[in-house]
Amino acid sequence: MMAHQHGLSIRQATVADVPAIADIYNEAVLTTTATFDLEPKSLADRTEWLQSRGSRHPVLVAAVDGQVVGFAALSRWSDRTAYDDTAETALYVHSARRNRGIGRELYAAMIAEARRLAFHTLIARITEDSAASLHLHRDAGFVHVGTLREVGRKFGRLLDVHVLQLVFD
Repeated sequence: MMAHQHGLSIRQATVADVPAIADIYNEAVLTTTATFDLEPKSLADRTEWLQSRGSRHPVLVAAVDGQVVGFAALSRWSDRTAYDDTAETALYVHSARRNRGIGRELYAAMIAEARRLAFHTLIARITEDSAASLHLHRDAGFVHVGTLREVGRKFGRLLDVHVLQLVFD
C-alpha cells in the first residue's frame, strides 16, 4: 500500500499477519489500559475479527523490515445504519517499537484510508492515562468532545475515557 523511509511499510493486513496482530494486541491487553479487554485473544478470535470486517473497515499493519510492529483499524461505530459514515479508530504498536514515529505514520495512513472510504467522522476513545495517545490524536486533528467518567475497571482502578472526534470537510 505505502512505502516509507527507514524500512517502514504500511499495508492492508492479511491473515498471515494475525499472529503478529494477536501478539501486539495481547501485550496491550496484559500491560496497558489502551484496551478494556481483560483476557488475551486467541489466534482463532483474531482471525475471525480480521475476516469479518469487510472492505469499509480495514486493518492496516506497519512493518519494519518485513516484521509487523503495529496495526490500526477502522471499526463500525454502531450497527445502526444512520452511523455508517462514522468509524471508530484503534491503534496499537508493539512496546519495543513505540516512540519512533511508527504510530504517527500508521495513524496518518489510516486517516487517509478513512478519507478514501468517504467516512465523514472518526471517533477515538482514549483512556485517561494514555497521554501519548491523546497527544497523537490531537496532532492528527481530533478534538476532545467529552469524557466518560469511571466507565471501565482495569488493574483495580476505575478509569475515565476521553472521546475525541475528527470531522472531515
